[in-house]
Amino acid sequence: MEVKEITCIVCPLGCRIKVEIEGGEIKSIKGYSCPKGLEYAKNEVTMPKRMVTTSVRAKGGHLPLLSVRTKEPVPKEKIHEIMLELAKIEVKAPVKIGDVIVKNILGTGVDVIATRNLYKKEVS
Repeated sequence: MEVKEITCIVCPLGCRIKVEIEGGEIKSIKGYSCPKGLEYAKNEVTMPKRMVTTSVRAKGGHLPLLSVRTKEPVPKEKIHEIMLELAKIEVKAPVKIGDVIVKNILGTGVDVIATRNLYKKEVS
């Protein structure tokens, strides 16, 4: 039997959760304080996901970069590929918070969205 110890990151409690796995199947989960912790532990052991937050190049905007993030968590093993894909992106101003920058990044079903406004650069 394999035992994985994880720290829940869903809330500030940071519960230390022990998950017992046998033959690729979860046998028991102990140490969580709430249903969200239980769900987090199940997902973390079977298919871990993370939010991706980064920036992409911006053209014609008041800033040289635009901060972006995935709208939902993506599979952890795809993060490196996603970052490489986002490094190729250049957006044109204007952009509003929440605008989709990349739809369905790498077939994950998750969009990448802007996390701030990017205004057109004033020409003087």
